[in-house]
Amino acid sequence: MIPRKTAVQRRGAIDGENLSRAVSIQHYFSSRLLAWYDGHARDLPWRKSRDPYRVWLSEIMLQQTRVAAVLEHYRVFLKKFPTVEKLAAAREATVLALWSGLGYYRRARMLHAAAKKVTREHGGRFPETSLSLHQLPGIGRYTAAAIASIAFGEPVAAVDGNAERVLSRLFGGHHDERATWENAQDLLDRERPGDANQAMMELGATVCLPREPKCLLCPVSELCATRGDLPRISKAPPQTKRVIHFGLARRSGEVFLQQRSSKESLMPGMWELPPLTGDQHGQALFSLRHSITITDYSVRVTELAFPDEHAGNWIASSRLPALPLTGLARKILRKIEML
Repeated sequence: MIPRKTAVQRRGAIDGENLSRAVSIQHYFSSRLLAWYDGHARDLPWRKSRDPYRVWLSEIMLQQTRVAAVLEHYRVFLKKFPTVEKLAAAREATVLALWSGLGYYRRARMLHAAAKKVTREHGGRFPETSLSLHQLPGIGRYTAAAIASIAFGEPVAAVDGNAERVLSRLFGGHHDERATWENAQDLLDRERPGDANQAMMELGATVCLPREPKCLLCPVSELCATRGDLPRISKAPPQTKRVIHFGLARRSGEVFLQQRSSKESLMPGMWELPPLTGDQHGQALFSLRHSITITDYSVRVTELAFPDEHAGNWIASSRLPALPLTGLARKILRKIEML
């Protein structure tokens, strides 16, 4: 188990022997972790560059989203917007259209706002410290630290959910946010802070798993106080199940869609198929499943012969890829091969 001496050290109350031991453990931990990372890190496209724009884009996309879901979006997004200036100059609707499928659309709006701020106030150059990066829209403490350490080499720890799990097991229990970040900072390799942060997160994502951690494959298992799972503080909220209905109207390569109000709290301004009320159900075409956070939806799609043309628009299939569609609308249109 790693001794928790570092907080005492910061108060100046640690003796020379324990200080030497703490430094030795930190060096052993970081050297083992980085050696493992150098040999086992996944080959991910955003790791091929220290460009702060690419690092920032990947970090925003990866928030609450699986790596597998981000890969293609990252490639397409960079092709369309290779620089922060190109992103800043784009229309929000275009940004949302490319973001469609990643969910949590506020991230895309904040991404766009941050690009404008970097371009207008910083001449297209990203601030180089975590403190200044934190001032940009949509960038919290973790994202600011991740960008600053990876792109600019600032020796600051970045703690995401994966890193937090590793730290909890290493130190033998759940700790408050302050203690967790202090522990991460104490273990950080100052020479390779960006790689060290990514290594900690990689360890949590591939070895120190939420359930059934692969302790035999862990490069620092001999320093771990837990060597296995930790009791959970609370159970995950139960999934809610709902049935929802949408109408599908098509004609000569066009589909009828409605735009959500800009005042909607969820996915404002996005386009979707017309939702149906209880008395509008007609001939069922197909059903599919769709999940958003803690809700599992059973989606019933019904043939809609006469849509209310005052409530939406006929959209040509050629326009669909550039339209900011909800994730569910995109899923339905792909199923009927219109997208």
